[in-house]
Amino acid sequence: MIHREAGAGLRENRSRPYRGESVTGKIVKGIAGFYYVHGEDGIIYECKAKGIFRNKKIKPLVGDDVEISVLSREPPEGSIDLIRPRSSALIRPAVANVHQAMVISAMADPAPNLNLLDRFLVLMERNHVPVIVVFNKTDLAGEEERRRYRDIYEPAGYQVMFFSALEGEGLDQVKSCLAQKTTVLAGPSGVGKSSLTNLLMPEANMETGAVSEKIRRGRHTTRHSELFCLGRDTYLMDTPGFSSLLVDDMGPEELKEYFPEFRPFEEECRFLGCVHMGERVCGVKEAARGGRISRSRYENYRLFYRELKEKRRY
Repeated sequence: MIHREAGAGLRENRSRPYRGESVTGKIVKGIAGFYYVHGEDGIIYECKAKGIFRNKKIKPLVGDDVEISVLSREPPEGSIDLIRPRSSALIRPAVANVHQAMVISAMADPAPNLNLLDRFLVLMERNHVPVIVVFNKTDLAGEEERRRYRDIYEPAGYQVMFFSALEGEGLDQVKSCLAQKTTVLAGPSGVGKSSLTNLLMPEANMETGAVSEKIRRGRHTTRHSELFCLGRDTYLMDTPGFSSLLVDDMGPEELKEYFPEFRPFEEECRFLGCVHMGERVCGVKEAARGGRISRSRYENYRLFYRELKEKRRY
């Protein structure tokens, strides 16, 4: 269901624009060639993009700041005339002008998939998108488990947060990180992305799925990318859950650049351009062996490197 009007707190005290008037806004949803633009006037317009974009092979993205011409006031409809320059653009999820990503894992049920989490972090590092690492379902784990995940990801430069969608613990801290930013939520299905969206904005009414008892994985519940306006200049996107994420469009030598915790130890490597794999004298390998770099992060790096090298052969 598409809500034609924004919340009362977001609407400005002005009359509806007349047919033909230009309105600026942000694309908050795209479905089957229709784009829903949250206008500066607080109204959501159903729009089609002009043919010039198709001719130039430019596809509007959720998150794009646009200018539209109003075609109808009731129902609100328009035509996208201009896509403003993007500060960033991601392919997966397909979204523009993102300030940060918040990747959600569960402390348990399902257990954290650190391999998948690290793949996502590599992609965000490559796209220069800051990431907050968040663990849900703290009601199912203790302080020892929290300490373990802090020890893995805080030394890598990531902010680590914990919350419980069931009990509401840590929700205020999550909210404070979202204010005045466009944030993408990401993570495997069943870890609480849609539940968090519902807590932050109940009117979003996202479908939540139980975790399969048989395979202990979340069922995919989010079927399209959509931005939800939580307040002025504050948008949240809940993306389709993913079960795999390939890091396959880069050279293996490039991969080390996306593990920021490696950098302080690279000066201890004997060879310039060391890739931290088979080299005999390697500061990164020694740091991992001595616990100064997370062993799981380093082992995932080695796995990703071998995958990329194998793909290059073919």
